[in-house]
Amino acid sequence: MISYINGRIILKRDKYVIVEVANIGYKVFVSQKTLLSLPEVGESIKMFCYQNVKEEALDLYGFLSFEELEFFEVLNDVRGVGPKSALDISALGSLEKIKDRVLAQDEKIFDGIPGIGSKKAMTIILELTGKIKMISGQKQKGPADEAEDGLVQLGFSRQQAKEALQKIPSTVKNPEDRIKMALKSLGK
Repeated sequence: MISYINGRIILKRDKYVIVEVANIGYKVFVSQKTLLSLPEVGESIKMFCYQNVKEEALDLYGFLSFEELEFFEVLNDVRGVGPKSALDISALGSLEKIKDRVLAQDEKIFDGIPGIGSKKAMTIILELTGKIKMISGQKQKGPADEAEDGLVQLGFSRQQAKEALQKIPSTVKNPEDRIKMALKSLGK
């Protein structure tokens, strides 16, 4: 199974990108939100992937962070939600915003997504409520990195933040100093 790719974007379209890895072009379906965050054609990209194997197709779905991939997989496991709908749902906003609205049982969050009416929305919300609480509980086990969270709030993906912070010497402990140094390495 393909779960991660690192290559160069050679084509961008409304619902997918083609990423060249070792002279092979992979068609990777992405959400509109992800598409807007991707670098330009010709630039490098690292993506976490979900490979959907069907009788008539083999599709890849791409995400900029592992957390987005995990959330997509949870959505995809809900009865009646396929990968295309899960991708549309995951593009509705930040993961925290979607989780909050699902936990608040706000079925209007799914308005405008093809094939999801109010009945299916309530089914999705009921199934997701328990799963989201489990995911949230798992995430709290590790210590929070204030610098990483700060960079994410500034608009960088969690993956970009982690990579930039790994370049900083371990002797630098102050989150503000770490953010400043990471911003320099990110070219901001």
